[in-house]
Formats: sequence, structure tokens, C-alpha cells
Amino acid sequence: MQTDLYKHKGMRRALVKQLRDKGIRDERVLAAIETVPRHFFFEKAFVEQAYKDKAFPIGEGQTISQPYTVAFQSELLRLQPNDKVLEIGTGSGYQCCVLLQITPNVYTIEYNRPLYEKAVLFFRTYGLTPNTFHGDGSEGLPRYAPFDKIIVTAGAPTVPKSLMKQLSIGGILVIPVGDDKTQKMLRITRVEEEEFTKEEFTEFKFVPLLGKEGWNS
Repeated sequence: MQTDLYKHKGMRRALVKQLRDKGIRDERVLAAIETVPRHFFFEKAFVEQAYKDKAFPIGEGQTISQPYTVAFQSELLRLQPNDKVLEIGTGSGYQCCVLLQITPNVYTIEYNRPLYEKAVLFFRTYGLTPNTFHGDGSEGLPRYAPFDKIIVTAGAPTVPKSLMKQLSIGGILVIPVGDDKTQKMLRITRVEEEEFTKEEFTEFKFVPLLGKEGWNS
């Protein structure tokens, strides 16, 4: 179990200033990033990398997302304190921890078994209580739907229909969609039962979304 020292808090404040300078405006998101000790997700030898605004490998061919990417996706969700949120791709658990700072109602699913087990241990170690699942995130969690917000932290070839169906009316899905090189960030809003709006934002590069409605289909 790692400790959160004054110097780490200072590094997070500097990181938040960088994110503000890059255009992040949601105060809840910025406060969450300033609160969550990102260095807890790194081996001690790499602590100095934790507060740089860049992605970093976490094993199993996966990465912990760049802080700007986490902030950008979180801001697009328009999170509210009582939102029921589904995260597709637990990964290291960092994005999940940011979400938990804003709402306690977080469901997170991971395709990769070793990463899932590592994240569950992390949450338990630090007394965090998201609802964790191992399985095919491309199909969501229909048993627990509907969700107010859904965030996908892997690049999808198309928007999974299963996820759209699991949105509540007025709910928002944030997902990167594209090929294996770059993806465009989309925000899908469920306006009515059969009516959705789509907004397109800047391009990012994510690891692939695996599963039935991902790259394994």
C-alpha cells in the first residue's frame, strides 16, 4: 500500500493546471483528478511518470490512459452526483476511481482476467467499492441497466447496439470509434426510446475494444 505525500499532491495540482490550460472546465472532474493519487497505479520505480500528461503501459498490452483523455471523456459525460455509471474497460482502475469521486454508483467491467483481478485487489486494498465484473464489456451489463452514463475506455469499430439499448432516456454514452490506429470520440445521447443524437469530437488512440460487439466479432 502506497502513501500520498505532500509532494504528490503538489504534482497533482500542477497536472490539474495543465488540464485547465488544455481546455478542461468541469470542476467536478478537475477536483476528482486532483484527489485521486495516480501514482498508486504505478510501480514505485515509475512514480515520477505518474503525473506526466501521458499514457503508460500497465501490462497485458494495456495502458493507463493519459490524464487529459480521462478528463476529456469524463467531462463529456456531464456527470452528476447521483448518476448510475457503467465503465467499459476497468484497466488499471484509475478512470473508475475518478468516476467514484463524483458518484458512488459505478459499475465497471473488464475483459482481461489478470487486469480484472489486479483492479479488484487494488479497490479492496484502498477501501473502494465499485461494482466490478469480469466479462464482455462490448455487451454491457443488461442485468443492471439502464445507466445514466456509459463510458468506453477502448476503441470500438462501431457503436455497440447493446450499449445504446442500456442507456436511460436522457442518458449519455461516450465512446471512441474508428480503426486500429485512431478513433474519433463520440457522445451519444438517448433523447427518446428510439431517438439518439450523436456529437463528434477530437481523435484519440485507444487499445481495441474486445468482445462480441468489438474487434473479436
